[in-house]
Amino acid sequence: MTDPHRRRLLGHALAALLLPLGPGLAQAEEAYPSRPIKWVLPYLAGTGPDITARILAEAVAPVIGQPVVIENKAGAAGNIGARIVAKAPADGYTWIYSAAPMAANMRMYRNPGYDALKDFRHVMRLSSSDVVLIVNASSDIRSLADLVAKARAQPGRLAYASGGVGTPSHLGVEMLLSAENVSALHAPYKGASELVNAVLGDQVAFGMPILAVAYPQILGGKLRALAVAGTTRNPMLPQVPTLAELGVKGAELTSWGGISVPAGTPDAVVQRIRAAFEKALAQPRVVAALQEQGGRVDMQDGPAYTSGFTREMVFTEAMMKRVGLEPL
Repeated sequence: MTDPHRRRLLGHALAALLLPLGPGLAQAEEAYPSRPIKWVLPYLAGTGPDITARILAEAVAPVIGQPVVIENKAGAAGNIGARIVAKAPADGYTWIYSAAPMAANMRMYRNPGYDALKDFRHVMRLSSSDVVLIVNASSDIRSLADLVAKARAQPGRLAYASGGVGTPSHLGVEMLLSAENVSALHAPYKGASELVNAVLGDQVAFGMPILAVAYPQILGGKLRALAVAGTTRNPMLPQVPTLAELGVKGAELTSWGGISVPAGTPDAVVQRIRAAFEKALAQPRVVAALQEQGGRVDMQDGPAYTSGFTREMVFTEAMMKRVGLEPL
C-alpha cells in the first residue's frame, strides 16, 4: 500500500472516530442550561439587591428553563460573595448579582480579593433605584433644612446609619454633609435593611438607603422621606424633592444592579443569559413588582454595563478624596 493511500485511509478513520464528538459538543452547548443555576447575592437577605434579585430570579427561571437558586453570601461589604464567583467555573452555572458597591470596593479596599473588571464578564444591567434621605416619621426633623440645622447645633453628635463603609448610603450622606458644611456621627450597619431598622428604632437620626428597601415603610407612614438623590423626582414619591432642588449640588446618586459571570464564560452562554433576562424584564408584572419596591427596570448591554463599573470607581475615588476617606 502506497504512503499516500495509507495516509488517506488513516484520515478517513480519524474522521469517523471524531464525527460523533462534533454534534455532541454542539448539543451540549445548545442544551445550556441543563441543571439549576446558582445566583450569588453578596448581601444580606432583605436588602434592596436581595429583594430585586428574588423578583428577577422568579421571572427568569421559566424563561431560561431551569431553577435559579439564590444564595446569600454576605460579608466584607460584598467582597466575600464576589471572591466566590470570581473563582467559580466559567460555565454559566454561577452568577453574581453585581451592583455599584462591587465597583466601589475596588477603591474602598486596598485588596478586595478580586478585580471587578478582569475577573468577571458583566452580562447586563437589570435595574436601578434612587437613594432617599429618611428620618423616623415621629422625628421633629421635617425637612432637609431641619436636618442641617440640627447637625450644625450638634456638630459630630447627630448619628446617621449606613449599610456599610463605601456603600451609596454612606457616600451619599457624606456628600450631603460636605455640601452643607456640617458633620455627623457615622454608624455603619450590615446592609440597608439594618439601616432602615436603625432609623425606625430611633437608634440614629437619619439615613440614606436605596428606595427599594425604605419604600414600604415610607408608604406605611413609619418613615418620612425628606429628599431623593436622583437626577429627577421619583415617580413613586412625586411629592418628595430632589437634593438638587433643595440646593445641594453634585449629590446625584443612583443604586444599580445587574448580572455578571466569571471571566471566560463562553459567548453563547452569555448571550443565552442576556436573552432570557431581556424577555423576563419585558413582562408587565415584573416591571410592576420592581416599581412596588421603589425600583425600576433599567437595562444596559454588556459593554455599557462594564463602562458603568469604571465610572463608579472614578466617582468613588473622587468622593473618598472629597470627604477624606482612606482605603481600608
